[in-house]
Amino acid sequence: MEQLLQLYKEYAHEAPARVEPITGSGSNRQYYRLFDAHGQCVIGVVGTSREENHAFVYLARHFRAKGLPVPEVLGVSNDERCYLQQNVGQRALFDALRTGREAGGHYSEEEIQLLHRTIALLPDFQLKGADGLDFTQCYPQAEMDETNVMFDLNYFKYCFLKTQDVDFHEIRLEEDFRQLARDITTSDEQGFLYRDFQARNVMLDSTDTPWFIDFQGGRRGSLYYDVASFLWQASARYPDELRQALIDTYIRSLRRYREVDAMAFRQRLRLFVLFRLLQVLGAYGFRGCFERKQHFIQSIPPALRNLRQLLDEGACPYPYLRQVLEQLTTSGPSSHTSSTSYTSPTSPSSQLVVRIFSFSYKKGIPEDESGNGGGYVFDCRSTHNPGRYEPYKQLTGLDEPVIRFLEEDGEILTFLESVYRLADAHVERYIERGFTSLMFCFGCTGGQHRSVYSAQHLAEHLHQKYGIEVQLCHREQGIQQKFARMSDKPTGTGL
Repeated sequence: MEQLLQLYKEYAHEAPARVEPITGSGSNRQYYRLFDAHGQCVIGVVGTSREENHAFVYLARHFRAKGLPVPEVLGVSNDERCYLQQNVGQRALFDALRTGREAGGHYSEEEIQLLHRTIALLPDFQLKGADGLDFTQCYPQAEMDETNVMFDLNYFKYCFLKTQDVDFHEIRLEEDFRQLARDITTSDEQGFLYRDFQARNVMLDSTDTPWFIDFQGGRRGSLYYDVASFLWQASARYPDELRQALIDTYIRSLRRYREVDAMAFRQRLRLFVLFRLLQVLGAYGFRGCFERKQHFIQSIPPALRNLRQLLDEGACPYPYLRQVLEQLTTSGPSSHTSSTSYTSPTSPSSQLVVRIFSFSYKKGIPEDESGNGGGYVFDCRSTHNPGRYEPYKQLTGLDEPVIRFLEEDGEILTFLESVYRLADAHVERYIERGFTSLMFCFGCTGGQHRSVYSAQHLAEHLHQKYGIEVQLCHREQGIQQKFARMSDKPTGTGL
């Protein structure tokens, strides 16, 4: 950090007036906003990998020279451990699409236009950006090859497939994997492969113009991969009609550089969609099944639905792999994934109602109106508080930036592991004994971030695992929600 501050002084000729951490990086790099006395800021980056930093700096300067919308590199330390870049906006495309995403894929016209505007720029990076690019500068390698593809396919096999109730023959599956890897990497449609082209890596400025960031993992590769990565992100829930319209926009933009047979393009794209879905299921399996991160677990069902649709369209030309995936998508995620491992003959008809509260200690612990004297009260104040940082002060534990802050920090996850064990044991005992009421409360300083996150996740955990009624109240936000018994009609309505 001291090195970054010194770099800023060399750039601005004064120390920063304020420094704010930015969460959300999937790598080991740390991001900061460094402000001057007039409120103007630049982005500071500290990373342990000199090679990764070097790749970003090289690519950013090359793309800027091509006139592409990427941040300008403002300064680099001598050892390339840290650098400064232009601040190109404080709102990611992912955040701008939140309303449509949370509405189950019902995107507004404004959101749809942002998507079209973004994907129309992709061919510029892939082809104009590839012109004159020294791919040997890319990190960790110059191009996407069969080894890369096999790594991702085995990631799917070991981190997801093996956690499911699916029997398969390792050798036969490996043969189809190797053929898929050859087919993926044999293509005349080569250019710059962004590798992580997704809505979180697109920033919007004050005029909603897209700017592209976090391309340091890019390399030479197929044009199809980034299209599949962008349009088949499971959590986005893009309806098929919107996907097809966005593919049309991409093809029109691509035709500025080369001839395109639209039908042939769509046909080959499906192969990359298949690969991309297997790749993300591997990531969801690891983050969900092993690290127990709830939003990854929740991403698995939509990813499986995407895979099921693809199979129905005949997009898997590998007989044994198709057989395995048919079994996987027919049976659905197993107990290891969906957190429904506990089953009891009394669970579906159990009359147990669990009430869960988030609250501020400044306003007192919630009262138990059932007359049972209350239940568990958990103090979240020992965990890292996002409310200490300006970007999160107006947000709550239901907002994506706060969720990412807490989960990447990790303290709240360790805290909840113990809570889940206590809660599971208590719920199972109450179900067995026919009790009808149980209460959990989570408190923190303001009742806004950590307690809200914890209460929300325990409610989702208990409802998914036991199918019981859960009544959730975020007291200081005035938010109430009911998770109906799974034997009832799902309501999702407020109390």
